[in-house]
Amino acid sequence: TSICETSHCFMFLCLITAVERQVFDFLGYQWAPILVNFLHVIVVILGLFGTVQYKPRYVVLYIVWTVFWVTWNVFICCLYLDLGGLSKDSDYLSLGLSSYRSWWKDNGPGCENRNLPTTRWQHLESPALVSELGCVLEYQYIEVMHSALQLSISALGFVFACYVVNIFNEEEDTYLYK
Repeated sequence: TSICETSHCFMFLCLITAVERQVFDFLGYQWAPILVNFLHVIVVILGLFGTVQYKPRYVVLYIVWTVFWVTWNVFICCLYLDLGGLSKDSDYLSLGLSSYRSWWKDNGPGCENRNLPTTRWQHLESPALVSELGCVLEYQYIEVMHSALQLSISALGFVFACYVVNIFNEEEDTYLYK
């Protein structure tokens, strides 16, 4: 059916955006998002498999996961916007394993990075402190936009997945009662 073909394309879009997000989290060594994104990629692949192979259990798994995924992205938005007692300067996302932050902090669009030239910083273990100058868009807003994109795609994915499961169940009922 046409709706199944649309859901295949949509699930593929979900997969592409999840992989893109995974790449930028790898670049920033943010281990918690890397793990969650990895699980998301697996579940999206299973959801795509479920829609292609008419396996409603896999699509239901995607629906359940989407609730967690939405919660995760709301957490990311709150973290980068410093809402609810959260702070973008915390080490939650790196799991305290590294001092790395968002890749966008040092590589944002239009940012001119400049190492701080004072000799005072040369005696520290990590003298690579960077100052952002003239950024077109600050890194936390890029991260929030990434999460907002995932939220909107997830909302649509949830609706599509529920509809696909409904279609599968109706087709199964029609087949059983013929």
